[in-house]
This record gives sequence, structure tokens and C-alpha cells, in this order.
Amino acid sequence: MTTNEKLRNIAIIAHVDHGKTTLVDAMLRQSHVFRSNEQVGERVMDSGDIERERGITILSKNTAILYDGIKINIVDTPGHADFGGEVERVLNMVDGVLLLVDAFEGPMPQTKYVLRKALEQKLKPIVVINKIDRPDQRVDDVYDEVLELFMELDADDDQLDFPVIYATARDGIAKFEMEDQNDNLEPLMQTIVKEIPAPQGDLDGPLQMMVTTLEADDYVGRVAIGRIIRGSVRPNQNVVVISGDHETKAKVGKVYVYQGLKRVDADVAGMGEIVALTGLGDVSIGYTVADAENPEALPTINIDEPTLSMTFGVNTSPFAGREGQFVTSRHLRDRLFKEIETNVAMHVEETDSADVFKVSGRGELHLSILIEQMRREGYELQVGKPEVVYKTINGQKCEPMENLTVEVPQEYMGAVMEALGTRKAELSNMTELSGYIRMEFFIPARGLIGFRSELLTSTKGNGIMNHIFHGYVPYKGDMSGRSHGSLVAFEQGETTGYGIFSLQDRGTMFISPGQQVYEGMIVGENARDIDMDINPCKKKNVTNMRTSASDEAIRLTPPRILSLEQALEYINDDELVEVTPENIRLRKAILDRTARGRAAKNARK
Repeated sequence: MTTNEKLRNIAIIAHVDHGKTTLVDAMLRQSHVFRSNEQVGERVMDSGDIERERGITILSKNTAILYDGIKINIVDTPGHADFGGEVERVLNMVDGVLLLVDAFEGPMPQTKYVLRKALEQKLKPIVVINKIDRPDQRVDDVYDEVLELFMELDADDDQLDFPVIYATARDGIAKFEMEDQNDNLEPLMQTIVKEIPAPQGDLDGPLQMMVTTLEADDYVGRVAIGRIIRGSVRPNQNVVVISGDHETKAKVGKVYVYQGLKRVDADVAGMGEIVALTGLGDVSIGYTVADAENPEALPTINIDEPTLSMTFGVNTSPFAGREGQFVTSRHLRDRLFKEIETNVAMHVEETDSADVFKVSGRGELHLSILIEQMRREGYELQVGKPEVVYKTINGQKCEPMENLTVEVPQEYMGAVMEALGTRKAELSNMTELSGYIRMEFFIPARGLIGFRSELLTSTKGNGIMNHIFHGYVPYKGDMSGRSHGSLVAFEQGETTGYGIFSLQDRGTMFISPGQQVYEGMIVGENARDIDMDINPCKKKNVTNMRTSASDEAIRLTPPRILSLEQALEYINDDELVEVTPENIRLRKAILDRTARGRAAKNARK
């Protein structure tokens, strides 16, 4: 057994928006990976367009820095629960974790989730309390909360003896004690080298590497990324790729290692190194790359099952094919099956219809990010209402439950409690944080569908919610759905200001004058709880008669514009969201109103 003292492998884990990506950027900057004045505040690790727009990390990223002659491989992980599949895999590549906690918010649901995964794998933790420059920081309380969390998760004595660093990641400052004067991250770097164990293993034994991440490259095919557990790997080396009982011979193309933000060619990479290999053919996540003479498989990675599913289908609206580049079922099928090659927490199943696929993921955000990516790539599709994935356990129907944390100003507490009461939520804890109330609930996953927009409305945008998968429990009973019906257009045409004005008192409109609509398209929300067919394309009759009332200026209420997530939350079981590169439209599954009425009558029988 040898130890590679020139190497450290760490992952940065935290709740969403606690500063992981900002801290990695500061470490890169102070390691002179890029100039100190270059890309300040850019979050270079969030390289995707959607990541930059939303300020969240979706895919884990690898980078490496040099400190005192020691190479530190860093993995930046997502903080959002829906991308937990990413976190679980990358923890297999590291020996320790930096647990980042906000100096005001303290440990949040995702903190608990990722820390549990890290402790189960016996990884060495370093706690970094970030944002200590906040005027409302409560560092001492947060430290106590972190300690309680470790004890709650049954950390062993060695893990409980965790070092603590106080940091302001945005300014690139770290300290051993709050009162220290410092202007760099030196204390953090020293702690990583001292506390995180160096990789241990057999440097001269036969090769073993677990594939934990995949990237698709148009020129070299799949790039398999993982950590070498044993032995070493060279370009053009003969290997065996093992999946379960199946073994495939392959030849390594190029071997890349990480250096700063780049991947660089390596002549050889040894035990403990995180590498990217090309040329392995049809490799997938969880496969073992082993020595051709002595192939031995590594234990496979366990990934939590999906909890939410949706149907993805070919766009069948009258406007199909007008705005998208990829519109056929073959295009849709190829894209979805390409996604699950690299997105292991997502499942795709074919249905009885060749044009419809059932896609399951870890939450609404997980699925809506995929839809948004496809939309930007030029795909047209229609998606159904999100549904939870039920399981039968010991002959009993069970449903997924979530741990929900809601933070609201005190005056909105009653409205939030009332809204969650109808969704079968049970209050488990309540704490007060300087004017805010933090409430924790157990809630069925289906009770969360549509709740985010309701929370923002009832708290005037001041509510914050986070949730994390808890487990499966017996079915909690039926739950009431949306309390308002839809306003549905009954003819195709262009909307007019006059037509919309005459319908405004019926409910909230989703459209503006001059928009193209079709029969069966949802153009608004009815004030009552039934669907209503309307005509927003109605034109004003032109006559020779004039009255003072008829010539008054038409005043239109601004329409409610739904984002993709809001549209998915809004629709009912008999409705779909039509997604194209240019528009997001809501529609009835059955467009013809006569056929729709007949189907509703049959359903009531």
C-alpha cells in the first residue's frame, strides 16, 4: 500500500447559494490559474448558459490547483436537491470534503443531505463558515448547529473532530479564528493539505478505475472521467471495460489530467489521480475500467431513484413545425436517450405510443432544466403534468415524501401554514431568525407541485423554500387540485385588444393583442373553478353609428406571463405545455371542444 503525498482530492459541498462556486473561483485566482483582475465575479466554474442565468450549479465540474508543490483536485458540486445524482457520483472520486455553510442561514436541507452522503463514505470533512462579513452573521450559533448536525448524522469521533475555517469567499479571505487579520486563502489551503488524507492504494498493481462522469465530444466520442483506484494508465493501453457480468475489450485513446481550468495530455497517470480517458467506446457511468490481463470490477455506484415523472411527446398542435428545428419522434427519442447516458438520476421509458416517452427525474427543476436545454437546442415538444412515482412496498401503495424548509417574514406565517395544510404537510420544527420564521415540514412530493408560485404570491416574493427527498411512506390520501378553471380559445386566429378587453372580467389573461392562438389553446385562468371556452380574436363591428361610450380607449390589464416552471406547475391532468424555441404555450390535450366535452362526460360516468 503506497500513499501519493503529492496529491489531494476534495469535493466542495453545500446548500444552494452558500458560495461553493465563488470559493473555487477565489482558490483558482489565488493559485494564478488566471490573472487576479480577470473574470472577477464571473463564476468561471458555472460554464453553462442556464447556470449563469439562474446562478445555480447544475453539473459537477473538475479543476485542479497547485499549492506548495502539492496538486489539489477540486470537484465543484451542485447544491440543489434535484441534482443530487451528480453529488453522489463525484463523492466516489475524493478523500475529503469542504462543507460550506452560510454564516447566517446555517445548515439547510441540502447541507444535511450531502453531508450524510459524505459521512457514509467515511470522507474527512473540513467545515468552512462562509459570508462572515454579513452584518447579520451568527457564527457561534451556526457552529453549534453544524456540530448538532454531525451528531444527528452519527458521525464517528474522527469526523466530529472537524477543523473549522472562517471565510469570505467573495473577497478571497480565510481565517483560523474570527479575530485574525488576513487577506488571502492561505489558512484554507494549509488546512486542506494537512487534514485531507492523501490517496492510498497499490501504485504498481493492475489498473482499476471507476467511471463517475461522462462527457460527450463530437470528435473523440465519449470521454470517461473518474479516479484511478489502483495501478496506472497510459495512452494506447489495452483495457477491459466491466459492466456487471459483461466485459468488453477496449484501447485507451488519450489520457488527460486536470490543470487549472484545462485538461492536459498526460503520458501516464497513477493511483489517486482524477483522469479523463478517450477511446473506450460504449462506456457508461458505474462501469469499471480494468487491466486487460487481470480484470477486476469495483463495487457499483448506488443512485437514489427518481421521484417525479412526466410525458414528453411530439408537438401535435396546429402550430407544430413552425418554430423548431427538431420536431419528429426520432429526434426526440435520440435526444432523450443521449441525455440518460450522462444524467444517471434520470430514466426514460418508451410508452405504447411511438410519439410519447415517459421521463422520470428527481424533481421539477431537474426535468425543467432538461426541457429548457432542449428548447434552446431547437427542439419542439409537448409535456404533460408532473406526476410522482408511486411504489408498492409490502403490498401497500407508497408515495415519496419530502423534507420542506420554508423561510418567511412573520406576518406571512399564517397564510403559508394554511396553504400547506391543504397539501397534507405536517409541521416538524419552527425557529425564529431575526424577523424571519423558519418552518420545517414533512410533505408528500405531489403536494409540492405548484407550491413555489403560490408561496411567492402569498408572501409578496419574500418566501424562500427548499426541499429534499425523505423517503417513501404509505399513501396519504387524495388531495384537492387547482381551484380555478382554464379559459380556452375556441377558434384559430389573431387576438385583438377588443376581444381581450371584453373577456377581462372572466379571469386572468395569459395573452396580449396580436398573438396567434388556436382552438384548444389555454389563454387565461378562469375566476371560477370550471373551464370556459372563449373567443379572444373577436373583432369590433364597424358601423356608421357612433356613441361616446364605444369610442373610449380600451384599457387592458397586463397579461400574466408564465415561465416554463410555472407552466408545468399550473397545468391540470387534461392539459399540456407546448414548448418551442420561441414560445411556451398551454393547451388542452384534446383540442376539439366537442370531443373534449364528450371525454369529460365519459370520465364522470
